[in-house]
Amino acid sequence: MIISSTLKTIGLGLLGGLIPLGVYVASIDNTSSQSDSVLNQNASDYAQRAGLHNALGDANSFVSASENTLNSVVHVTTKVVQTSFQRDVFSEFFYGPGAGGREFKQEGQGSGSGVIVSNDGYIVTNNHVIQDASEIEVILNDNSKYTAKIVGTDPSTDVAVLKIEAKGLTAISIGNSDNLRVGEWVLAVGNPFNLTSTVTAGIVSAKARNINLLSDRSKKDIVPIESFIQTDAAVNPGNSGGALVNTNGELIGINTAIASQTGSYSGYSFAIPVNLVQKVMSDLIDYGIVQRGFLGVQIADINQEIKTDKKLPNLKGVYVSKVIENGGAEKAGLKDGDVILKIGNKEVNSVASLQEEIGKRRPGDKAVITVRQKDGDEEILEVVLRNSDGETKLVTKEEVLKSGALGAIFSELTSKEKKELNLDSGVKIKSLNAGKLASIGMKEGYIITKINNEPIISVDQLTSKLNGNNRGVLIEFITPSGKKDYRGLGL
Repeated sequence: MIISSTLKTIGLGLLGGLIPLGVYVASIDNTSSQSDSVLNQNASDYAQRAGLHNALGDANSFVSASENTLNSVVHVTTKVVQTSFQRDVFSEFFYGPGAGGREFKQEGQGSGSGVIVSNDGYIVTNNHVIQDASEIEVILNDNSKYTAKIVGTDPSTDVAVLKIEAKGLTAISIGNSDNLRVGEWVLAVGNPFNLTSTVTAGIVSAKARNINLLSDRSKKDIVPIESFIQTDAAVNPGNSGGALVNTNGELIGINTAIASQTGSYSGYSFAIPVNLVQKVMSDLIDYGIVQRGFLGVQIADINQEIKTDKKLPNLKGVYVSKVIENGGAEKAGLKDGDVILKIGNKEVNSVASLQEEIGKRRPGDKAVITVRQKDGDEEILEVVLRNSDGETKLVTKEEVLKSGALGAIFSELTSKEKKELNLDSGVKIKSLNAGKLASIGMKEGYIITKINNEPIISVDQLTSKLNGNNRGVLIEFITPSGKKDYRGLGL
């Protein structure tokens, strides 16, 4: 696990999904995959239509970049329904659990932006734009509307992939965020305040910014990966999920957040680097989940205090405060107190930049790391990355489908859990991302005990019922505290 210990406090405004209810070079297999075709299919088309100037600040390049981007950026609108269930104890006594109960719904709406990355309907946006949405609609630049389905989401990077049933769409050309330079002109394209097809310009103010935006302390298995591109292009609520492009009209980031005390633009905005987005997007399309690799270390930015206390020669690199037992780093020979100087041939001088480089890789990938040891000697080590369970193998899409449904991953109850809650059966929600279960208020840790009054005894049984049912179901569940409750779900 990678943990940052030095974080700055900043006023933040999420750019999309404003709802009244309170409301990761990637070491990817060279084998052909669905995501490969998604990423490659528009390259030749774009080369023919993008006759752009490279001169920074050239007004013509701004115009051309805008013209080649507008039709690839979409407006994403969401409907959120919060559902509560009021039990009728009298009816349940005579007719069984759930009988006579009343379901109450409270509706809200949200909006944001998205970017078309394939001409057959794959769209990248932010996770927070579509989180908790029960319905998602995508509006193209020509005002045509489509219902979107969630392909997958990743709260750790705030990336989500949607799919609409359409052909012949204008897919954006994807650039290389590693080549982006501070001071370079960029354009932000999106739908702020529901003002569709809005373009603003600015420069890259900084790279590899960690603003502590994605930390979610209620989800202990979520490890935020923040290495934002900071710009001064004006973005506002509704820009979330929209495109940050260079003057060649190439996507180099997904706009995500603003630094603000008011929730509106006040000087700086932040975008997820496209090289990280590409890796996450490919995983979600090919596997349904993100295949995330971990070094197996706890790390910290090197400031003057750490330099002095640890007697370091300079402020370069990232300090290894702890090596996790049996992790990839320990097996490769990293020690507490080492300083990581490079990942591959790229220097890393912050937790954020190291997280970004490791975030582009999968379990089983080998990361070549340059380390300065306590005695001052430099050594090159090869670390085999592992997933959060300590494994190097990738999880197949079939395995994901067997253990998950509607945005949730399930697990069997342990004997200890059954005993503590006095249960003979039930299946626990192990993790929960955007999807139908989240949209009705289900949470991680909830134990589903019955579907339509039929006891649930295995993960296979539960996923079969949720994936194979096209009608509504009544879910009986127990919270971690032992409280029994119900939710109605329309499939």
